[in-house]
Amino acid sequence: MKTGENLRIHIDQNQIRLTHDKSDVLVIPSKAVTEISYGQDVHRRVGAAIGLAIVSLGVGALMALSKSKKHYVGLTWDDNGKKGGAAFRAEKGDYRGILSGLEGVTGKKAVDSEAMTVKN
Repeated sequence: MKTGENLRIHIDQNQIRLTHDKSDVLVIPSKAVTEISYGQDVHRRVGAAIGLAIVSLGVGALMALSKSKKHYVGLTWDDNGKKGGAAFRAEKGDYRGILSGLEGVTGKKAVDSEAMTVKN
């Protein structure tokens, strides 16, 4: 799939489905999930601040200090030798619910990818 495509996640009792336009793109058996990871990409809105600085110096300066967080969820799985992985961005309001749902159906604890080191 292309970056920016809208997917929906359906967390069922025995499978995790990612759908696009009402058709399944990916179906992963819950028991096949080997790891759930999550992380945040935090960046300053410098590009937006530069654009606003041209219009209004004060608003542009305030935008340069603001932060934007993007939440990501990653899954890895091994379904009888068929290994795979996927990462997707979750909306701020849905992020924690998705992690809780995935942890519940897989029995795996989500791992903070930013806390991981080479030893992990």
